[in-house]
Amino acid sequence: MEYELVGRNLVIRLPEELDHHSCQTLRQDTEQCLENYDIARIVLDFSAVSFMDSTGIGVILGRYKRMRELGGDVALYGAGRRIRKLIRMSGIEKLARVCETEADALKR
Repeated sequence: MEYELVGRNLVIRLPEELDHHSCQTLRQDTEQCLENYDIARIVLDFSAVSFMDSTGIGVILGRYKRMRELGGDVALYGAGRRIRKLIRMSGIEKLARVCETEADALKR
């Protein structure tokens, strides 16, 4: 996983597999970033993700809830057809902005 601050946006480039192991790191790292920086939006880059299980869905929902507590939001981009279907079926697309590009996800 890679993390990049772009203004008040935390861009997270997700790994190929968003599962139990990677989600622990994602949860801890984002929490640390939220404590240390003034972040208004988490932007999730799904470009490399080919597998996501229920833990991945849970951690995304958790990041959404955390950002709502802080008055921010979540956007995502780059999801392929299979992952986008999971995002739709899980209801994430009703909570987070689903975008085609990073530039779109960074816009207010």
